[in-house]
Amino acid sequence: MKLIVGLGNPGRTYMRTRHNLGFRVVDELAARHSLRFSDRHFNAEIADGVIAGARVLLVKPQTFMNASGEAVAPLAGYYRISAEDILVVHDDLDLTPGKIRLRRRGSAGGHRGIASLIERLGTQDFARLKIGIGHPSGPIEVVDYVLQAFGPDEAPLMEQAVARAADAVELYLAEGLEAAMRRFNVSGSVD
Repeated sequence: MKLIVGLGNPGRTYMRTRHNLGFRVVDELAARHSLRFSDRHFNAEIADGVIAGARVLLVKPQTFMNASGEAVAPLAGYYRISAEDILVVHDDLDLTPGKIRLRRRGSAGGHRGIASLIERLGTQDFARLKIGIGHPSGPIEVVDYVLQAFGPDEAPLMEQAVARAADAVELYLAEGLEAAMRRFNVSGSVD
């Protein structure tokens, strides 16, 4: 079984913000494969099903971004899912807006949701699918920037990035992380 975790913040206030791209990707996957977020365990919304021949749990932690590990670690423990079978989808300030990149493991890189996961899982050895949101321009704090909704000029690019990220998750499930990295890390920008 694979755990596909979309990071975000719960509630309507945050639904369309930069920080909620992870939620949007798992929502896209659920819609494509007729899965419903009907269960709620360990402070997370969960959709259980099969995608690309793999049994998956799609997860949206309801703990708020900076405490994501509090939901994911107990869930992984309960289902006996190792860190190597977890893929976390999240926004990334250091990537160009719309670009996606898969990584096998790594540090938190300043992302507090990832830091929480590393702390609670006790390892950095889980895969990540990052979606670029770029750095803020002008006199705006990072925390305010990530909690802003996308502007009308950015929205179409991010819709394409969400669809492309869902494609990458499907390939990861069908053929593995290396295949997904070869395809999407080379051409991760939305054309």
